[in-house]
Amino acid sequence: MIHAPDAARPLSVAVSPCPNDTFIFAAWVLGLAPGPQARFHWADVQRLNQDAAAERFDVVKLSAAAALALEERYAILPCGGAFGTATGPKLVARPDSPQAPATVAVPGLDTTAFAVLRAALGPGFTPLPMRFDRIAAAVARGRADAGLLIHETALVPERHGLTLRLDLGAWWAGHTQGAPLPLGVIAVRRGLPPAARQGAAEAIRASLALARARREAVWPLVRALARELDDPTLEAHIAAYVDDRSLDMGPTGRAALETLRALVRPGPARP
Repeated sequence: MIHAPDAARPLSVAVSPCPNDTFIFAAWVLGLAPGPQARFHWADVQRLNQDAAAERFDVVKLSAAAALALEERYAILPCGGAFGTATGPKLVARPDSPQAPATVAVPGLDTTAFAVLRAALGPGFTPLPMRFDRIAAAVARGRADAGLLIHETALVPERHGLTLRLDLGAWWAGHTQGAPLPLGVIAVRRGLPPAARQGAAEAIRASLALARARREAVWPLVRALARELDDPTLEAHIAAYVDDRSLDMGPTGRAALETLRALVRPGPARP
């Protein structure tokens, strides 16, 4: 769906309900930080990846791997992204599951998490795509040998009777000389006027700055959309994925995206 640029039309902005996205965008959503008029939408990141392929939204959170595949339609903003430093999605399993899983529940075939898992494990497993917040229960009930957890549930697999098998952030760091892992980015539709694209970037930075300065003002929205409700888990998740690279990914972030591009590009290239 192609939108005609219209300065009078509110921006359509779509992000996931994970704590780092909500924390970054909450002040803009709540009208506490300056920004262009916008209508906000919330969806699972794999759904957002698919919606972006149809150009449904002006500004959208994407898995970094999906954003690289959609660069003709969307431009990656330097702000609003989530980069892991030696931490990332977690492969988990029941204690009695086989060490080499035949089936893995994954949060979507377009996600960065799946791309990195495939690089780490090779093609010797069958992925079972499902919504991210259903994976832990599916593994606990034996519907898959293992599961790939993203967002805040990745920090507490033991609550679901699961054990950690592989931290993809640690795997990535070990194979990239310590580069941050680009998990999610914010992208803007290339058909938007430059002023609108710049306005979105400025709004994201202002929103994050206010959240950092007035955490209590945005925390109710963060908790309302989270899947794990205890504050220490939400705080740990935000600390892991919201940092100065969320204000500006800088050359380190851009280099990490190029490393990811080499990983997901068909062919022998691997980090």
